[in-house]
Amino acid sequence: MKKVGLPLGLCVLLASCVPAPPPPPNLYLENLPQSLTGSMALEERIQTQDAWNHIRDGRLDKAQKALLTLGPESPLYDIGLGYLALARDEYPSAAGYFSQSVEKYPNSTLARLGLVQLFQKTNESDKAFNELREVLKLDSRNAWARDSYEALKKQKTEAAVDEARTAAASGDVQKATDAYLRALHYSPEAPAVHLALAGIYRKENKPSSALVHLKAAAAADPKNLGVLADYAAVLEETRQYERSLEVYEKILEIEPGNAGAKSRVEAMKNRLGIFELPSKYNDIATQPAIGREDLAALMAVKLRNDLAEAPGKPPIIVDISASWASKFILKVTSLGLIDVYANHTFQPRRLVTRADLAEVLDRVVAYLGERGCRFFRQIPPERIQVSDVTSEHANFRPISDVLSYQMMELFPDRTFRPGQTVSGTEAGQAIDALLALLR
Repeated sequence: MKKVGLPLGLCVLLASCVPAPPPPPNLYLENLPQSLTGSMALEERIQTQDAWNHIRDGRLDKAQKALLTLGPESPLYDIGLGYLALARDEYPSAAGYFSQSVEKYPNSTLARLGLVQLFQKTNESDKAFNELREVLKLDSRNAWARDSYEALKKQKTEAAVDEARTAAASGDVQKATDAYLRALHYSPEAPAVHLALAGIYRKENKPSSALVHLKAAAAADPKNLGVLADYAAVLEETRQYERSLEVYEKILEIEPGNAGAKSRVEAMKNRLGIFELPSKYNDIATQPAIGREDLAALMAVKLRNDLAEAPGKPPIIVDISASWASKFILKVTSLGLIDVYANHTFQPRRLVTRADLAEVLDRVVAYLGERGCRFFRQIPPERIQVSDVTSEHANFRPISDVLSYQMMELFPDRTFRPGQTVSGTEAGQAIDALLALLR
């Protein structure tokens, strides 16, 4: 028994002298992806895996030796040295290696995950957030990145919202706005943040800015009746009546008995008019020669967002009851854009000439000018020479005006042909040219 005891004691003594393996670094280290090692020869693949295993096991010196053996041509070289530097708390070196790797291999999640952990250690949370976002673009199923991203997103969003609310309570609107916008950097889909910003912009009389956030809030929470009602109201305020109607109709789909939405839908439909007989309106574009009722409909529909409400007392017109465009005719005649004849007739089917169209376009320019719109001539009127319209012509001035604005054009022989009828396409293009100047 004594002979056996001595060797066992020696074994215990010798074992106690062997250094324990170092603890693995406190880092998240994924398995090497197939995309990195798949094209390698067997020997290189084994060497690469061994180097990575040394890093994961905390054998940093062995890992460094293995990486140097692999050399800078290896896709693991910069990544591995970056993690070695990170494990040793050598942050500037780690940043350099990871950045070099990302530059060489933009789709490398290993390098970007290294940058995330570097920024976490250096308390650069915004940079960590941005890198996590890039990792998830490359690998949306990466559980570690997803969990880290969501946790940081929640933390940063809540901090920004708290700052915004505090600033708003103290009356610092600009600081509140900046903080809410920062919250959207972290949580771009957050409906509550979009609503808060929309409220600020509405109070500042910036409806266009409010619309951006109301649209986003409605997309994020499509069944929120309060959000939809605000969105529809601001669309109406900005004279985007078609879109406002769509949103009000969506409210009615969700809540058919909503009296407020029903009232606004009716108002929008009455304003737009086009919903009455759309097939007749759509036929205008194919007509080789249009009548006065067609021109009235084109004007009323295309300019609906720019015309004021018609005066309460419409003109007396005795021959439009059977016209499909009677509402449009009443609209444009009430505003003085197209004349009613002295005998109280409109003659809805009388064909429109190019001189007639020029006269109506010129009246619209004058009407909108009185409402504060500005039009800029494309050609000075004195430079326009028309071979078949002299200064004595009854429509000389309106023809010169529309030509100077380039709403209508001369024919190649420099004629205007004032008595020629107007096609649906020509009339539509002329009104569109007017709208382009207006916008």
